[in-house]
This record gives sequence, structure tokens and C-alpha cells, in this order.
Amino acid sequence: MTDMFKEKAKDWDMDEMVRQLSSSISKSIIENIELGSDMHVMDFGAGTGLITSKIASHVSKITAVDISQSMLDQLSEKEELKEKVEILCQDITKDATGLEYDLIMSAMAMHHVDDTDNMIKQFSAHLKPGAKVALADLDKEDGSFHPEGIEGVYHDGFEREAFQNKLEANGFKDVNFVTALSVYKNAKTYPVFLALATKA
Repeated sequence: MTDMFKEKAKDWDMDEMVRQLSSSISKSIIENIELGSDMHVMDFGAGTGLITSKIASHVSKITAVDISQSMLDQLSEKEELKEKVEILCQDITKDATGLEYDLIMSAMAMHHVDDTDNMIKQFSAHLKPGAKVALADLDKEDGSFHPEGIEGVYHDGFEREAFQNKLEANGFKDVNFVTALSVYKNAKTYPVFLALATKA
């Protein structure tokens, strides 16, 4: 499997937009999810752990999942996360972890997944009954957010109603959306949603 983020990983945490996204999304998760000291959380598409680092102190354990080993290598160097975070380089949409979690969170990773129906199905399979998801990504946009021809981007954001339908079709209830932030780029505004739902 090609590691599309191999060249970007080293400087990822220094990117101003990445930092803005991770700060606002993690703040929105904390405001909208009742986190607890007994919770085991999966961070799907965890990257270098920018979201994980903001949530770790609120929960028992985080499993940081990504298919980019180079991004996870950056996460593994963060001393403050070593006691709380398990690192897993694995495509859980094809190869399940065999565990159930209290929360699956994700930030700006879902547009890199081709089959999002299967992704949500696998999220459900990895959650305990009554567990939650907190999933952040771009609202549907015109394709201008990413550079033209970029590898590994399968979706130009998501329409909220269609995304809600996907969640409900895979056993989620109480679906709700909040706008975590809006990104200003190239004289355009790109809202980023946080989708919240509970496994029935």
C-alpha cells in the first residue's frame, strides 16, 4: 500500500491550516461528546495525533488508526501520548481490529476513503451498543479545496443529509450535525461539519 503522506508527515504539525482544523474539531468533540475516564476511543485516520493529543487526557485509552506508517511514526515520537495511545497501522475497512470501542472519532480522513458505505458499516461493527461517533469532514464543495489531480481524494466533501442517511442505514440514531469551523482558502469558505450519532 502506497503511503501518500510519506513526504508530508515530517512537517504536518507545522501546517497552519492543519493546526486550525485539529484545534477546532477537537474543541467541538469535547463540547458535544460526554467523554469519560473509562472510555476506549478509536481515532480513525489519526495521522500525527493532533486530535488524539487533545482528547487523550479526557479518556482512558485511544487507539490511533491510520494507513500511513510515516504519519503514525510522528505520533509515536510524542512522549506525552505513549501511556495512553496504542498505534495501529491498519485499514479497518478491510481488516477489523476485533475490538469494540466507546467512541470513534475522525477528522478530515473520510474523504480519503473510497467506499464510505463500507466505512460506516465497519464503524458500527467496531462500536459497543450505545457508543458514539464524532466524524468531521468537509461539507460538499466544488472540488477546489484540494489541488487538482491530487492522489487519494475520493470525495469533494459530503452532503449532510446524504451522510445522515448512510449513518441511519448502518444502525445509527440521534444523528446531529454541528459546524466545527469554516476554512478560508483561495478566497472561498469551506465549512467543516462534525457528525454526531449513537449506535442503536
